[in-house]
Amino acid sequence: MLCGIDEAGRGPLAGDLVIAGCILNRFIDGLNDSKKLSEKKRESLYEAITKNSTYHIVKFSAKEIDELGISICLKRGLQEIMKNLPCQEYLFDGNSNFGIAGLPTMIKADGKVAEVSAASILAKVTHDRDIMELAKKYPQYQLEKHKGYGTALHIEMIMKHGYSEIHRKSYKLKALAPRLF
Repeated sequence: MLCGIDEAGRGPLAGDLVIAGCILNRFIDGLNDSKKLSEKKRESLYEAITKNSTYHIVKFSAKEIDELGISICLKRGLQEIMKNLPCQEYLFDGNSNFGIAGLPTMIKADGKVAEVSAASILAKVTHDRDIMELAKKYPQYQLEKHKGYGTALHIEMIMKHGYSEIHRKSYKLKALAPRLF
């Protein structure tokens, strides 16, 4: 039995970091790296995954990321998943296990290993759904268009409206340095 682990939202300037662990209880057709799937396909696979797996999702807010740092958040999230999903074997997508002994990693595992693909989809859909809810609360940032990533539009909106509580202020951007720091 394998628990696949992946994250979404490591790079955005706003919103949560989401880490998901997934143990599949049965085969699910169509799994792949969440970034290679359409939003519609991710949503349909998300429903299939939640019905046919054991999973755990961990979130860290922008404030927690600013206070602890992204690496500590990732490490704590991985530890929480391993604690809540006891398994014989784990696999985390990427090239770092953030100092957790016994946690193997694989670059691009989200496109190669079904359990990691499932975790990738759980994390991405959760992240994107949360961002869409934040877009309603903070319409001035147009989050629905960029999902919190540091696009030119998002940076322009931050320059115009300043940071909100959902922004990661520890992510320093040269474009914003003269105005906000």
